[in-house]
Amino acid sequence: MSFFQNILSSVMKNTRRLNRLGTKSFGKLHSDINKAVDSVMSTSGEVSSLVYAEHLLNLIEKQDDNGLKKFLKNLLAKYDIDTKKLLKDVKRYSSEKTEKSLREINNSSEPRWVELFRRLNSTSNGTSRLVKLRERIHLLKDPELKTFDSGLLNLFRYWFNPSFLVLEKIDWETPANILEKIIEYEAVHEINSWNDLRARLAPSDRQCFAFFHPLIPNDPLIFVEVALCTDIPKSIQQVIRLDRNEIDIEDANTAIFYSISNCQNGLLGISFGNFLIKKVAKTLKRELPDLNQFLTLSPIPGLMKWMEEFAPITFERCTDKNCSDDELMKKTIKYLTESDRQDGMPNDPVGRFHIGNGASLERVNLNADLSEKGLSQSYGIMANYLYDLEVVEENHEMFFKNKTVLTSNEIKAQKKKLNK
Repeated sequence: MSFFQNILSSVMKNTRRLNRLGTKSFGKLHSDINKAVDSVMSTSGEVSSLVYAEHLLNLIEKQDDNGLKKFLKNLLAKYDIDTKKLLKDVKRYSSEKTEKSLREINNSSEPRWVELFRRLNSTSNGTSRLVKLRERIHLLKDPELKTFDSGLLNLFRYWFNPSFLVLEKIDWETPANILEKIIEYEAVHEINSWNDLRARLAPSDRQCFAFFHPLIPNDPLIFVEVALCTDIPKSIQQVIRLDRNEIDIEDANTAIFYSISNCQNGLLGISFGNFLIKKVAKTLKRELPDLNQFLTLSPIPGLMKWMEEFAPITFERCTDKNCSDDELMKKTIKYLTESDRQDGMPNDPVGRFHIGNGASLERVNLNADLSEKGLSQSYGIMANYLYDLEVVEENHEMFFKNKTVLTSNEIKAQKKKLNK
């Protein structure tokens, strides 16, 4: 990442220099946030625009929640779509279908505040700061501000195109500031200490990969943790326990993706995980040709809530710790393979992600996550999803045509047996 860090460092130095020159060379930097917006939007020079944008973004970040709400609502009132001009441009285009009239429609149909965000993005760390701003807007939970949430999301879809992302391996030699963020962002299986982290990164049969954006080189967007194994583990305890025997990675034939964590709440709505898993699988296959199985060991976070509504007797038995394995397996397979949603998508959010990504349900594991979180979410049950690299794209297309969850022969046999 040093190449990107050098670029970013250069940009930041230039911006700080421009800020020092700002009041001398480019006019007044208004303390009134609305006047500061006008300065950004009215200037035509690239350098002055950068200075004004940096100043405005600093003002925005200093606002408390009420101040931010007020600012955004004023922005929406003053810099929204000019509907009269848009109607005029549409009328002109209906009679004059020229490149010029089309360009005018494109310009007038976009809220003017979108251009403001583009200019703010050019500031030092502008991309990262706008991601944080969207996170703040989302937390405000104000219906009137949803247009900014969706507007920023649309911009981010372009700025965070997968082709711009950089895949980096995270190991015990990775700089400490990034390792600290791995601990902070881990969302599936909590990392409680540096020893926990070391056990997941230092052994050669435990690996971690993350996507970074060139303009946010010190903050991962998403990361996945991988266990290289000689068989398919039936519990997360087998994978993350500290007192285990490390294997020679040349003997490994199975890669287990056991934790995937999104790091930036301001990027909710953009899916990086599907690209990450497939890219990591191909990278590992290239480095270790004997790997022939790529699976997940996944939580089932919605299972107990579903049981409470759709299988209350089973839920009560689980609460009393008096539920048979067959009943648990039957209800879990039903939950994972038969949708109760109006859109026909899988009930479970994790299953929805993997099945939609082209994986198939390979196995259900009882007593696989005995942590407090695992027991409360799914009574300790976890699932293996298989990524067959030869058919994963075909599976993806097929699923979105028929909404059928692909399952292994083992799952099919269990389902048939348990439904007799």
